[in-house]
Amino acid sequence: MRRLTRTLAAAAVAAGLAPPASALDLMDVWRAAAGHDAEFAAARAAGAAADARRSQASALWRPNVALQGGAGWATNESAVRGAHFSAPGFGQTNGVAFDTSVVNGTSGRVALALRQPLVSRERDAEAAQLAIGGDSSELAWRAAGQALMLRSAERYFDVALAGEQLQLILQQQAAVDQALVEARDRFRLGDRPVTDTHEAAARAAALKAQRLAATTLLEVRRVALADLAGVGVDTGSLALPRGVPPAEELGDMTGWLAQADRDNPTLLLAQSHVRNAEAEARKSSAAWSPTLDLVAQVARERLSGSGDYGNASNAAADSAIGVRLSVPLYTGGMRSARQLEAGRLLEQARAELEQARRQVARETREAWLDLAVGREQITALEAAAEASDARLDATRVGVQAGDRTTLDLLNAQNDAAAARHAVLQAQARLLTGRLRLAALAGRLDEAELAQVNAFLHGR
Repeated sequence: MRRLTRTLAAAAVAAGLAPPASALDLMDVWRAAAGHDAEFAAARAAGAAADARRSQASALWRPNVALQGGAGWATNESAVRGAHFSAPGFGQTNGVAFDTSVVNGTSGRVALALRQPLVSRERDAEAAQLAIGGDSSELAWRAAGQALMLRSAERYFDVALAGEQLQLILQQQAAVDQALVEARDRFRLGDRPVTDTHEAAARAAALKAQRLAATTLLEVRRVALADLAGVGVDTGSLALPRGVPPAEELGDMTGWLAQADRDNPTLLLAQSHVRNAEAEARKSSAAWSPTLDLVAQVARERLSGSGDYGNASNAAADSAIGVRLSVPLYTGGMRSARQLEAGRLLEQARAELEQARRQVARETREAWLDLAVGREQITALEAAAEASDARLDATRVGVQAGDRTTLDLLNAQNDAAAARHAVLQAQARLLTGRLRLAALAGRLDEAELAQVNAFLHGR
């Protein structure tokens, strides 16, 4: 996790040096996104707060020292009756009265107070919550990094495939336009029926509509990628897959499920939520348990002003050190209410953990199965594409010989283009699925992304 954190931080810095170039590969897109994406920036800031939360947990058990001071207007009067008085030369007297004048004037107090917690179950629970919060922040940062890698790959392939689809439509449109011209010429010569011309014209109009839709889709996806990476994107610079990993690299499903159950960031985050809820339950119960603190104080107070018999002043200094025990006796029902709430929230966190565990297992199983059959699907699609190309060549020859119609040729061209695009889609889906499976297992990092990027350049 720390290796991924360092990698992400380095990527964010490197993004500032990335040129606003349009020639981008998958690694360039991810590095640019690491320095631009707002969602990832928020997760990075939250992750940076993890150490601060742990420091707060440690600080809870350190002494608190406060310097206190105050000033104001005060009145002081004292009267003593029935006192016992004795002094050298005066003897002893009982029932003595002592009076002082009423002193009105300014007062000031300065005190230095120290408090060191010794025993507090509430502080124990609060410290545990802060430590768990730090772990949760790091987990969220890790999950955001993996999500950013996956999102970068998905948007990259979205744009690349949309650009390729538009190119295929343009190629089809050029071929249909040529077929339309040939159909009209041969109709004038009486060699072809007028239906060939109508079929070619209808197909040309349909392809124009497809081209407009494909152009719009490409622009929408290009803007989405630019929003993620913060740089302009030239569709022609995005590489399409030139290969896929062999099936034997996938490994066993059981191992992936075990690793996902152990390392999946979403599961780890849900587990931290359960631990936090458990600490909150302990905290709600301990909030009204006895506490023991070491306390110490040094203080000085002075009052000066005028009295009944002239100028007067009083001064007092005190110091103390000892322990203070606090035992709550009655809370008005607050304790039981908070304990009930904490217990219900703990049940909720445990249920959410179980739900997350089932969902992660299901998604991991689905991702593994998609990859397990993905390579065979690509092989079948490649064979279908080769067969479609052969059919197209044969149909062209048949049209020239008069054995095939213009509609047959147009259908063959459409099928061949669709077959080629299906291969590219399956390859991109396989590479994205590889990243998704790695993310589910908590092992998606720059090395995994670089391996997928290598298949864009003919590994």
